[in-house]
Amino acid sequence: MILNTELEYKGNLFPSKIISYKKNLDTLAFTTDNNVVLHVTVVRDSVLRFRYTTTGIFEKDFSYAITKYASRGYNVLEVTEDEDKYIITTAKLICHISKADTRSSIFDAKDKSLICEDELGFHWEESYEFGGDVVKMTKTSHPSEAYYGLGDKPVDNNLKGKRFENWVTDSYAFTKDTDPIYKAIPFYIGLHSKKAYGVFFDNTFKTNFDFCHERRNITSFWAQGGEMNYYFIYGPDMSEVVANYTDLTGKPHEMPALWTLGYHQCKWSYYPESNVKEIAAKFRKLKIPCDAIYLDIDYMEGFRCFTWDKEYFPDPKKMVKELADDGFKTIVIIDPGIKIDPGYPVFKEGLEKDYFCKRADGPYMKGKVWPGECYFPDFTNPEVREWWSDLFKELVEDIGVKGVWNDMNEPAVMDVPGKTFPDDVRHNYDGNRCSHRKAHNIYGMQMARATYQGLKKFSYPKRPFVITRAAYSGTQRYTSTWTGDNVASWEHLIIANVQAQRMCMSGYSFVGSDIGGFAEQPNGELYARWIQLGVFHPFCRTHSSGDHGDQEPWAFGTNVTDVVRKFIELRYQLLPYLYTAFWRYANEGIPILKSLVLYDQNDPHTHYRNDEFIFGEKILVCPINEPNAKGRRMYIPRGNWYNFWTDEVVEGGQELWVDADFDSMPIFVKEGAIIPKYPVQQYVGEKTIDEVSLDVYYKLGKETSQVFEDAHDGYDYIKGRYSVRIFNLLGVETELYIQQHKSGKYIAPFETFKINLHGLPFKISKITIDKEDFIFDDVKVNDSNSFVVNKDFTEIQMM
Repeated sequence: MILNTELEYKGNLFPSKIISYKKNLDTLAFTTDNNVVLHVTVVRDSVLRFRYTTTGIFEKDFSYAITKYASRGYNVLEVTEDEDKYIITTAKLICHISKADTRSSIFDAKDKSLICEDELGFHWEESYEFGGDVVKMTKTSHPSEAYYGLGDKPVDNNLKGKRFENWVTDSYAFTKDTDPIYKAIPFYIGLHSKKAYGVFFDNTFKTNFDFCHERRNITSFWAQGGEMNYYFIYGPDMSEVVANYTDLTGKPHEMPALWTLGYHQCKWSYYPESNVKEIAAKFRKLKIPCDAIYLDIDYMEGFRCFTWDKEYFPDPKKMVKELADDGFKTIVIIDPGIKIDPGYPVFKEGLEKDYFCKRADGPYMKGKVWPGECYFPDFTNPEVREWWSDLFKELVEDIGVKGVWNDMNEPAVMDVPGKTFPDDVRHNYDGNRCSHRKAHNIYGMQMARATYQGLKKFSYPKRPFVITRAAYSGTQRYTSTWTGDNVASWEHLIIANVQAQRMCMSGYSFVGSDIGGFAEQPNGELYARWIQLGVFHPFCRTHSSGDHGDQEPWAFGTNVTDVVRKFIELRYQLLPYLYTAFWRYANEGIPILKSLVLYDQNDPHTHYRNDEFIFGEKILVCPINEPNAKGRRMYIPRGNWYNFWTDEVVEGGQELWVDADFDSMPIFVKEGAIIPKYPVQQYVGEKTIDEVSLDVYYKLGKETSQVFEDAHDGYDYIKGRYSVRIFNLLGVETELYIQQHKSGKYIAPFETFKINLHGLPFKISKITIDKEDFIFDDVKVNDSNSFVVNKDFTEIQMM
């Protein structure tokens, strides 16, 4: 007999009092009398991991986000207790764990100030529909606390007062505040009292974040399944938080080849072959630098991945070589949907080996994408990833394709609710079998990983180049990315700027947008203004939907073409500066772009700025965001800055009007900076570079600049064949000193530096190089305060 047909609805459940504590090396285990277990792991002095289970037993500890190369180890770990709490002390942090309910409070070990504390803390709700728990965490927000991060959210930099969902979604023509979109990066930074910390919620289920939206002084995050598993990362500088998060989830596995930082041209779609060659020839004829041309889905036979349409591209190997001979690298698109076609070898092999995703009851996951009905590889299976990587042999090794662009990998499915797989699809998840609810957010990441492995294998000894649309935390280890299907509008120019800044502060610096907008058609002014912004993004590519019209640099008339050329040439001049910034990112986790709050968190005026950003370490950029503008107001961060165009010095810490006609944009250089520049090239490697310019900006005081050099491709730099030049500048009233310290084995092919002096407050009467006086005529100081020196100088003194 059935006595009760209803399950008991328990609502939110909470840990009760701690009844036991145990230390196992770096992990402290606290058990409550209602069987909740909290593990606090000291990853580093400034990084603590909090992991909870409500059943007394933890699942296998597995993460796609955390890299095996993450730094671990600490200097101090002491655990004490009093009547109310356990006290965990490291060199940087003091963490209190309440004996009554496991709630935590974290303090700065140096000054004992409170950084972050639980409000309700960890709690959960049983999920009767799916099993397991909905896991939740709430923390108290400090007065005037600001929040940043979360990847590609198309909103203002400061997230305070907003609420978000992380569920990787194909969001064609998204708008400001659209949520969710293409990426799930569950990491945020909190900033208050001039101190910053980060929280990384490593849970791949659908997650939500609330920054004082529902309750005014409460920040919370929760997930629809899985564990409450998060890392607390302390700065106190924001840049340290971002660098530590990037270290935890992984820095890029290698430097990019220098050509990948050049200008790229893309369209849906360039075909047939004659059209591709026509586009390439016009770049060279008009002398607009370009390094890569892209082939969208129409290069394939019926949209079947790893095939070529022989009508449009009768001899792809020959075409790719001819493009390469003219400096163009060919990039092709590869989507996850494999057309159901027994005569198609990729489909046939995937079927025979049982590599496609299946529904819960056994049938294959079938969905409509560009080729029609498709099956989808389970990229969470390491055997499938290995198979997928081998499929690139013909494209890369035989035909000569230099890069691959993964699209539609959210995964996107047409004509179904939710535009993706249903929840009941099953995945291998590297041996931790699960449903799509858990695997959805990492599906695109694992496709990009498999693609990267293939490119790395078959591009060798050159470096791989992969781009992905969908991503989860850690995807930056394998690929670059772009912000998805945007729109040709001024609003989207603003969105692109903020998204790139936010991605960089979320550990993912190799990022750009579809310059000019993917959907609809920009006018010439909007396109030119977008190019001006795009050349300062790490990934620089025009891409458009061809059915809206042409979007090449020459499509809008001579005036626009001239402006576009001018800024793309500037991009190519700044390549050694950008490459050095990338080295710092790959080596130290330092973001390539820095929002003003990341650059100077102690200035409260930066906390709500969106438009201005620092490119690398020394260049301040601010795009023009509206039509018919002759300039704009912008905030100049503290310090003195040179106007890039006029050399006028402005004092920072204030908002100013800056002139910027159609052929200009606000760019400033930090005083004391030494900026390396190459001569303009039509593509990377076109010229043998005999001389590198150093633009030296005078400062009364000291400043340090760096230049990283290697062969620009290949892996010799990993064996130590690279060099780092450190330039120390010291300016006094009537003298300027530049000291150079070079380390590393690499010998650059150029022989001389051309020194270009900016803002020198005195006329040079004497120059000493390495303590030897040089006759003025020998050094060739010209009217613009420029002279040429041997690249291996140790010290230059100008009086």
